[in-house]
Amino acid sequence: MSSRIVQLANFVHPSSGGLRTALSHLAGGYARAGHDVVQIIPGPRAGRERTPWGCRITVPAPEMPGTGYRLLVDRAAVLRLLDELGPDRVEVHDRTTLRCVGRWASSRGVPSLVVSHERLDKLLRQWLPARLPLDAWADRSNLALAASFDSVVCTTAWAEREFARIGVGRLRRVALGVDLDRFRPDVSLRGQMCAEGEVLLVMASRLSKEKRPDLAVGGA
Repeated sequence: MSSRIVQLANFVHPSSGGLRTALSHLAGGYARAGHDVVQIIPGPRAGRERTPWGCRITVPAPEMPGTGYRLLVDRAAVLRLLDELGPDRVEVHDRTTLRCVGRWASSRGVPSLVVSHERLDKLLRQWLPARLPLDAWADRSNLALAASFDSVVCTTAWAEREFARIGVGRLRRVALGVDLDRFRPDVSLRGQMCAEGEVLLVMASRLSKEKRPDLAVGGA
């Protein structure tokens, strides 16, 4: 049976980024399965556009200084839009301003899930002094997040661990996988780069603080 699935996310860059790619691939899979997909993301102005998998709605949102990302801060506008769309399922890729969507869904009997691509405890360590009780703050935030949604989905075992340690029961790990049409082992190419038996480390990343490209360089 066809359902209307609404995806919501913050921190979606208009031209690049892993989250944008993941959202599009998930939406494409839902559409191929016969579902109606609507995506709500932040942008410089309001807009609606048709895509191969459904409809993308842009809600005006301010840009976070120095990041290039925008954040949906008008929660009332987002919830009004959800009331207008009347989804059968909601899928949230955010742990900041869109946490309210879980409570909205619960009040209307709409199944919901939140997807965690990162770890809050590690993000806090990047920006706040280590002397603060960062793990305790992350645990309290994650407990409240999990209580607001029917399910928590993590894309890696690494992301899953901070929810497992606080005993979240409705926890699932769903790996995003690799596009093997574009990325696949090439023995001849490997042979050009290293000798047999050597470890070949390849990193493709933007040079931003949260990506820590220095770790890969240091590990080499």
